[in-house]
Amino acid sequence: MRALTLTALAFAAAAPSCYLGETQVQKPFTADAVGKMQPGVTTAQEVANLLGAPTRVVEIGGGSAWLYEHAVAKDAALWLLLIVLRGNDTQTDRIWVFFDGQGRLTHAAASFDADSARYAFPPMS
Repeated sequence: MRALTLTALAFAAAAPSCYLGETQVQKPFTADAVGKMQPGVTTAQEVANLLGAPTRVVEIGGGSAWLYEHAVAKDAALWLLLIVLRGNDTQTDRIWVFFDGQGRLTHAAASFDADSARYAFPPMS
């Protein structure tokens, strides 16, 4: 009986299996949020109210730049006995906002790629 139990456990441990996972970092934001910001009009406080706390703040000369990031990572893995195939695709939305010394928005730039993250195994990557 014990040999049968050990054999069953060994088979279960070596049995093929798969894994799909998704991770999101920070809350998502939309292009509409960027559209609400107007250079020379929007203040740093209004940007903070609209987007929340930035991921990073960089002091530049007499002003500053704030970075907002939202990332989506999708993982896929397949175990076949002792062979593991794994793929990861991480895509990020980024918004950079720049302020002058008085805390007024000078300009903003954005890229929206987080929705393009896909599940893929290495041979398909």
